Amino acid sequence: MNNKCESRILLVDDEPDIALAFKIGLEDNGFRVDAFDNPLKALSNFKADLYDLLLLDIKMPKMSGIEAYHQMKEIDKKVKVCFITASEIHYYEDIRKKIFPILGIKRLIRKPIRIDDLVRVLRDELQ
Repeated sequence: MNNKCESRILLVDDEPDIALAFKIGLEDNGFRVDAFDNPLKALSNFKADLYDLLLLDIKMPKMSGIEAYHQMKEIDKKVKVCFITASEIHYYEDIRKKIFPILGIKRLIRKPIRIDDLVRVLRDELQ
């Protein structure tokens, strides 16, 4: 597999172990990743034109991934996003059908996910 990517990702997941595992796996596949387990800290470090893609957990304490996305999109209108969730399938489908069309979002990734599958989804989104 070609590990030369150079795309920069902002990853936010409130579970530090998941954030670290995704960061390592994505970096091993050529992505540059800044990972945070606190959405407020991620937002305070977010800058326009720095990231190609946001990878945001939906359900987090203090601020949801959707709320973080709204604020980040105000800063950088061009940034792409993929949401991740470990929520039950009915919650997943409800969000995908009701909220995503309003936001113009296509991707919701279910956890757990294998790193090679995550890499494939993110590369496809970045095309």
